[in-house]
Amino acid sequence: MKAAVAVGTLVSVVLLAASGSVSAQDRGTYTVRHLLPETALKAARAALEDCRKRGYQVAVAVVDRGGVPQAMMRDRFAGPHTPGTAIGKGFTAVTFRTSTLEIAAETQPGKMMSGIRQRPDVVAVGGGVLIEAGGSIVGGIGVSGAPTGEADELCAKAGIAAIRDDIEL
Repeated sequence: MKAAVAVGTLVSVVLLAASGSVSAQDRGTYTVRHLLPETALKAARAALEDCRKRGYQVAVAVVDRGGVPQAMMRDRFAGPHTPGTAIGKGFTAVTFRTSTLEIAAETQPGKMMSGIRQRPDVVAVGGGVLIEAGGSIVGGIGVSGAPTGEADELCAKAGIAAIRDDIEL
């Protein structure tokens, strides 16, 4: 009988200690970082300017960590399809947590993940890049209108570089 009481007490102590540490760490909420609208717009402007210097007329979209558009710019001669495509690229990068160049490569016909291309709003073309700070995803940037996905991605990375000091801890 004493052994059963001792084991029961030990189990209770372990459970209380474990639940106490969980409560201290997890209080039902967590904190996330979001881009300010001004920061999103700064990234979009920098990406647009980088593409202009390269001779490309593009649209640039910055989305928040959930893929919702936060800032969007379209150069005067960028095609009418480019704003939606830029938003889709930013959304795709954020929701799949990788660049759209990588998604494009991994979802080619015949590849195991090719079905991803059939998902609504997925744009599996280069030009969508994650915006990360302090080890967390804070948003994504999508560029559309340059001659290749690789060129779109270079402009997107220039937009991120312009805000790097603003978003790092």
